[in-house]
Amino acid sequence: MSHVVSVSRLSTSEFHSAVASLSPSVAVFDCDGTLWSGDAGSSFMKWTIETGLVSREMTDWIDSRYRGYLKGEVSEVAICGEMVQMYQRLREDEMRRAAKNFFASQIEPNIFAEMRELVGELRAKGVEIWAVSSTNNWVIEEGVKRFGIPAERALAARVQVKDGVMTDVILDVPTDEGKVASLKRAGVTAPDAVFGNSVHDAAMLAIAKRAFPVNPSAALVERSAQEGWPVYYPAAVRPA
Repeated sequence: MSHVVSVSRLSTSEFHSAVASLSPSVAVFDCDGTLWSGDAGSSFMKWTIETGLVSREMTDWIDSRYRGYLKGEVSEVAICGEMVQMYQRLREDEMRRAAKNFFASQIEPNIFAEMRELVGELRAKGVEIWAVSSTNNWVIEEGVKRFGIPAERALAARVQVKDGVMTDVILDVPTDEGKVASLKRAGVTAPDAVFGNSVHDAAMLAIAKRAFPVNPSAALVERSAQEGWPVYYPAAVRPA
């Protein structure tokens, strides 16, 4: 039986005003669904398979794992790690070229103009800005260039690189509580503002002085109602 969740919605002017009123020193942004629409992680996986970057053997393996994930048999943290491990034995420079082409053609048109404007305003005020994502670091580092966020402040799923070649050794998969852990390792424990769209951002949103659910999933809308977090939808989004 469905139930109606009551949550406050911010207009664009209210959203910008609420962020500005904090006079934040540190702001943290999720990426997929928050800075741009869609899931760049799974989209990149499919794109690299379609373009032939990935071997047939690895394609079959990740396809099986992803199907298991969709059925709830493989966890979020596991699949996010495996979607980086699938590129083992490929060269890092090859991955970065692929990420550059992918982001420009597949994701850049989906950037939320309001979020790019907000990040620009915060940068102009000297705010320390971090990006945190469970998508691979090649795509995220390429994407946050559009927002002026340096690669060293982009915390993303990554594997160890040895002699310029990708390995299967996972270094980080920032999702759920792992996002908080990744920020903590970077020295960020009490950010002023955190922006996220998914329930997998909830732990990170909860450590903020103020949480800003952006383009929230149904599960995050429900959590936002419980926490009293007003939500924001960019103009390109049609909330359910």
